[in-house]
Amino acid sequence: MNAEIIAIVNQKGGVGKSFSCINIGIGLARAGKKVLLVDFDPQASMTIALGYPQPDQLPTTVTDVMTKIVEDEPLQRGEGIIHHAEGVDLLPADIRLSGMEVALVNTISRETILRQYLNTVKRNYTHILLDCQPSLGMLTVNALAAANRVLIPVQAEYLPAKGLEQLLQTVKKVRKQINPGLQIDGILLTMVDSRTNFAKEISGLLRETYGNTLNVFRTEIPHSVKAKESNAEGKSIYAYDDSCKVSQAYKNLVREVLYLEKQREKHNIDLGR
Repeated sequence: MNAEIIAIVNQKGGVGKSFSCINIGIGLARAGKKVLLVDFDPQASMTIALGYPQPDQLPTTVTDVMTKIVEDEPLQRGEGIIHHAEGVDLLPADIRLSGMEVALVNTISRETILRQYLNTVKRNYTHILLDCQPSLGMLTVNALAAANRVLIPVQAEYLPAKGLEQLLQTVKKVRKQINPGLQIDGILLTMVDSRTNFAKEISGLLRETYGNTLNVFRTEIPHSVKAKESNAEGKSIYAYDDSCKVSQAYKNLVREVLYLEKQREKHNIDLGR
């Protein structure tokens, strides 16, 4: 099994990264895929939203497994991985991960510590999704170095062109210097309030600005209070309310993600790779 590793990245917080990571991941699991979700944000938003409200009390987190990689200590099989009731595995985070960013500065091959860890588990999964912290620091660079695909959630309330440009530059640098196979799957519009003309304008402008060079997913994630409610319940949107608009949108998005994969496979076969 050769896992697709997808980094979900935006250096701005509050754009629906963790929520998207959870619902794309569980959506893929519902489509029969074997999925590992990696919380790579010291705020541990994804861990909390999946029903672990006190991540600092978990016995093992991503901080522990990365520390073992750095110190060249052996890992136990499946160490730190939690099996979630909705059919995905989770490697949780806790606040100590912010200290790991500082520790990595003096580490040999510091950009590839996460990749080295994922190499030990990726044969067990078809998909690994990385929920990145809202910054372009060493942790995010580690995620980009480990991934082969990037998905960028963008809130449809403003045009984040400057921030997006900075992120695209970082992706470009990582591709050039560390990870030549890194590709951008696309930009995902989140929290779209379709009742307002402003949201439609932002959507149109974003598609116009980036649509020629990047994929902007056709699916847009609507703004909904149900998203916050499902997080508070520690459930995916499917388990919380399978018939709501947000649930439908994520189902459509998962289809798009899988379609992109198929197209890429076909392209690679055509090129004889």
